[in-house]
Amino acid sequence: MGLRRKSRELALQFFYGHDFQGRSCDPKALQEELAEFTANFDTGKKTLPYAEQIINGLCSHLEDVDNHLAGHAHNWRIERMSVVDRNLLRIATWEMLYNDDVPAQVVINEALEIAKRYSSPDAVAFINGILDSLQIGIRTD
Repeated sequence: MGLRRKSRELALQFFYGHDFQGRSCDPKALQEELAEFTANFDTGKKTLPYAEQIINGLCSHLEDVDNHLAGHAHNWRIERMSVVDRNLLRIATWEMLYNDDVPAQVVINEALEIAKRYSSPDAVAFINGILDSLQIGIRTD
């Protein structure tokens, strides 16, 4: 497993707790939460920088990311998705919108592999459909 996948999984674990506890993306509170998270979990020195980039980037653009997701998650409200699926979709959407270093197809593949590990079998097709639609939408914008 590559370092970036481990970083994505780390970000997913962070957002799982963040979302589950109803925390906000206030910058000061976020940094405190991130410090607490890294103190309590073995985050690894090599995986932490990209995980922090995802966490800070997603929190900075959460409203925009959710708006993009809402436009492609037909018949689904974001808040009704499972915590894992919602945050995995958010991470992948942020990467496609704001990280030009990673091709969209790689982002989608990574999200699907992580979904296979952390979510239900049905979620893989669900996530794939939304991210594929999002990728097409981004390309045409």
